[in-house]
Amino acid sequence: MDSNKLRHLFLTHLCQTSTEPIGLEVASAEGCTITDTTGRRHLDFISGIGVANVGHRHPAVLAAIREQLDHYLHVMVYGEYLQAPQIELAAQLASIAPPPLSVTYFTNSGAEAVEGALKAARKFTGRSVFVAFDRSYHGDTFGAMSVMGRPELRKPYEPLVPMARFLPWNEPDALGGPDGINEQVAAVIMEPIQAEGGVRLPSDEFLKAVRARCTAAGALLLMDEVVTGFGRTGRRFAVEHWGVTPDMLILAKAMGGGLPLGGFLGRPDVMAALSHDPPLSHLTTFGGHPLSCAAGLAALRVMIDQRLEQAAAQAGRRLMDGIAGLCGRGGLMTVRGLGLLIGMEFDTPAHCERFVRRCRDAGLLLGWTLHEDRVVRLAPPLVLSPDELGEGLSRMNRALG
Repeated sequence: MDSNKLRHLFLTHLCQTSTEPIGLEVASAEGCTITDTTGRRHLDFISGIGVANVGHRHPAVLAAIREQLDHYLHVMVYGEYLQAPQIELAAQLASIAPPPLSVTYFTNSGAEAVEGALKAARKFTGRSVFVAFDRSYHGDTFGAMSVMGRPELRKPYEPLVPMARFLPWNEPDALGGPDGINEQVAAVIMEPIQAEGGVRLPSDEFLKAVRARCTAAGALLLMDEVVTGFGRTGRRFAVEHWGVTPDMLILAKAMGGGLPLGGFLGRPDVMAALSHDPPLSHLTTFGGHPLSCAAGLAALRVMIDQRLEQAAAQAGRRLMDGIAGLCGRGGLMTVRGLGLLIGMEFDTPAHCERFVRRCRDAGLLLGWTLHEDRVVRLAPPLVLSPDELGEGLSRMNRALG
């Protein structure tokens, strides 16, 4: 289709999520590169917002999809028939998750996984209150928005799910008290690193303090690893950096190898709450679709076999060292991150926006966080080569002027 006509139909018939969409017309994607319809190649340093951990169209993922296509697609709602891709992926997840997390409920997306985890927590504990943290992000459905730590984004949709309270991030002393984590709380939901909140890392003590407080209060700890999971931070799951075991891991994005897939992985006793009193009280039609699970299993095996978490740790150190050498130019103040989840903080939103635009003009795609207009987020594929990393740094250098 003619590009002008395609753009017109895009603006006319697709509901827009912003007044100024990027508008890149994609022809193909491979590895760490997206090619547009003019033939121009763009180095992808955001991975579809953290989805393409194994790169775009990894051969093992494509082979798994083709094989599954020859067998079946959707045959029954989740949890009723024995479907090998679901079962094998769940077993593989259990083998790499911190014990005793061993049971997975599959969904279509991260927001749906958050919804299911919140429901399971209320049902298991019999309590009503949720605790989250300021500047947190867990998705855009009503339940997920209810534990989003940005009032200006919640306000247009209020009233939301009641009984959610918010604590300051990275302040262990604020965890107790009548408005903290107490015996009224069903669950605390948090990200180990706040990605949309500006790539905010916790102190060495914070996650351990939250875990201890949850245990003392009898509340569940739900760790949202939608962004940070599957090797992104230099460990298979980011909680491993701090030696903390939650009661549930919430997963999505890279989980499907490029196809839609999410899930929450939890303790057997907690997950069992969804199957009785009454049964069928939490269902999904397409969650854990066999095609997505086949792709996800292939991607997970690539991560394990190629030790992509180690590659992310090494590449992340090199990338952050290179960016640190650029600080002081073009308004760039500092860089922070873990593995290949990196935040570049600018002194003003204008300098941040200019850098993003100039990088895009230079064929380098990167992210601008939803919640912090002075932070650029980098999340390139974990298969990023040394040459691609160097080329990305070169384009950033030019973009800073």
